[in-house]
Amino acid sequence: MTESREHTDTLLPPALLARLERLELASRKIFRGQLKGERRSRRRGQSVEFDDFRTYVPGDDLRLIDWNLFARLDQLFLKLFQEEEDRHFFALIDSSSSMKFGEPSKLLVAKQLAAALGYVGLCRSDRVCVQALGPEGRKAPVLRSRSSLWRMLKYLESLEDRGQTSLSEAVRDFSMQHTGTGIVVLISDFLDKEGFESALRMLVNRRMDVYVMHLLAEEELDPVLRGDRRLIDCEDGDVSEITINQYAIDKYKSNVSEFIESLKSFCARRSIAYVPISTEMPLEHMVTNYLRQRGVVR
Repeated sequence: MTESREHTDTLLPPALLARLERLELASRKIFRGQLKGERRSRRRGQSVEFDDFRTYVPGDDLRLIDWNLFARLDQLFLKLFQEEEDRHFFALIDSSSSMKFGEPSKLLVAKQLAAALGYVGLCRSDRVCVQALGPEGRKAPVLRSRSSLWRMLKYLESLEDRGQTSLSEAVRDFSMQHTGTGIVVLISDFLDKEGFESALRMLVNRRMDVYVMHLLAEEELDPVLRGDRRLIDCEDGDVSEITINQYAIDKYKSNVSEFIESLKSFCARRSIAYVPISTEMPLEHMVTNYLRQRGVVR
């Protein structure tokens, strides 16, 4: 119990847990789950919760006929029930070295965000897998009940920045490891010199309901550096000697805006939900207000 509380306090404030339990992961697609869950489906089935009637047609299951209604109206009606099903929820966390930038770091915010959404799924008995992109993702457990929260948090606590990560290779590895469909949330700064297009295409081709959480630190959007600087790429070691003046700052901001717009436009053309997130946004507001407005939870 002590270990569980320690991990919970680090990534998820205890006061937030009760609010998360009232939320539900939103999906823009209908998935046929493998087991019954606590989430109500848009498909009608044969659970114990009554939903509606419809007129009997030849070939319908006779066991679903309401004979009491037949005795009163001399007409055959079928009882319809609200089906409940489980689904898969995946949160993929970019743990490359660029994610350690910022205060709080992008990686910490990514882990908190993944923990919060994962717990929402666990409370609804969804199949939840929260994992890092790359080799560390193979160690991530697939969980199902809220009692397994501590296992998810323990795994997240163990994650550290892992140098350079190829988004496309990491997503390909994920796709080979997991065969289920469902909701996938990719949390990253998308600062990959190879680009983000190939990775996102692979997720779309899996017929996943894809959400892109684009994390950026305030210092990346509005840098305060000035003067002569020697900049070193934290992932591949590339070195650039530059003078940072107002012209360089304006050019940098223009490039950042173009990059954000290219990612946003790419997502829009492929029905991927694009969600920009600043690392300065408080976690509770982010999950219970901002993500609800964006349609990620309800």
